[in-house]
Amino acid sequence: MQTPNPLAQITEGMKVYDRLNNEIGTVERVQMSDDNPATVQVEATEPAPLNERDDSFLDNLAEVFAPDDELPEELRERLLQEGFIRIDSAGLFAADRYVMGDQITSVADNKVMLKVSKDELIERH
Repeated sequence: MQTPNPLAQITEGMKVYDRLNNEIGTVERVQMSDDNPATVQVEATEPAPLNERDDSFLDNLAEVFAPDDELPEELRERLLQEGFIRIDSAGLFAADRYVMGDQITSVADNKVMLKVSKDELIERH
């Protein structure tokens, strides 16, 4: 039996808590994973014209990541492939964070519980 993807249970506005039950912030965005192996096959067999491929890829990145995110390209690709939530962190000067599906313990009662601490999350600079 396949384990359900915790990202599918999360909606914007849910509160997010770390492994010690400290509130980190609220879910600002949910990005589902692109785990369909056919996607890679279609792209490999039917490449889009260069100008269309670049525009759509850049448009996707612009939609998913905030303009001021300074994440390495490899990390962006991993986040897109595996899926993530972006947290609007609590506190005036707190940096927003990214959470991957495997860092989530449970989703219930409008709360997302993590198995890691806030400091172990990817920080948005």
